[in-house]
Amino acid sequence: MAVTYTLKETFNGKRTTTSPDPENEGKTIETTADVTDIEVEFKSDNPDVTHTRYVNVCFDGSGNYDDAATKARCAEVAMGVEHKINVGVIS
Repeated sequence: MAVTYTLKETFNGKRTTTSPDPENEGKTIETTADVTDIEVEFKSDNPDVTHTRYVNVCFDGSGNYDDAATKARCAEVAMGVEHKINVGVIS
């Protein structure tokens, strides 16, 4: 079994979420927040499992986002997801 990953968003340090406006039916409220993580989808081919979670991004010594290190971190998390699928924690 192999677990692969797909970044579900591009890291820019912010995430906008939409929720229903409790005071105006049918309307929504958008909220933007600072974040240090990124949404990642993990897929297993055998068994066929999809698992989505947030993974902390990596920064370089100057405090800038490090794309290569973040992808390496996602590969490490994929190994953990694979183990959890094997033992039945994620299904």
